[in-house]
Amino acid sequence: MALLLASASPRRRELLTLAGVDFTVCVSNADESVPAGTPPAQAAMLTAEKKARAVAQSHPEDAVLGADTIVVDGDAVLGKPHSPGEAKAMLRELSGKTHAVITGVCIVKDGQAETFYHESKVTFYPLSDAEIDAYVATGEPMDKAGAYGIQGRGCTLVERIEGDYFNIVGLPVAEVVRRLKTAGIA
Repeated sequence: MALLLASASPRRRELLTLAGVDFTVCVSNADESVPAGTPPAQAAMLTAEKKARAVAQSHPEDAVLGADTIVVDGDAVLGKPHSPGEAKAMLRELSGKTHAVITGVCIVKDGQAETFYHESKVTFYPLSDAEIDAYVATGEPMDKAGAYGIQGRGCTLVERIEGDYFNIVGLPVAEVVRRLKTAGIA
């Protein structure tokens, strides 16, 4: 039984490789929309399950890992910015505050899905407009939920974290590996 990663995320590939997990990428084309009003952790798990099940339909003999990471500021879910202006607005909103990073994970094996989530807290330093402009100018925020990557230049924005650093990067890899082992996959 092979493990398929239902994600195009280079960060998830790097984390699984770092952990010594043998897998193949099989990107999901699942609809990632969730009903309005869905609580953030539920939304992340629902999206992760949609991704995993979409790939599992085509590969029922394999195990599939799906994941979705979101940034939550109060009641607002911050996705990937669509423009530099939107990225700047997100970073201004996060400046000097603590927000949550939630990764929903789903493992599908033999048609059965195990879903869970992991939450970490990130506190940003107060950011000046010049710092935000310079960071957005690097292009790094444009493909990241919440408009920053803690594993890149975005590390300079972060005052402290609580919880799993790797969850903030995109996958709570230690917990995932333990669950894969329990399921007889890794």
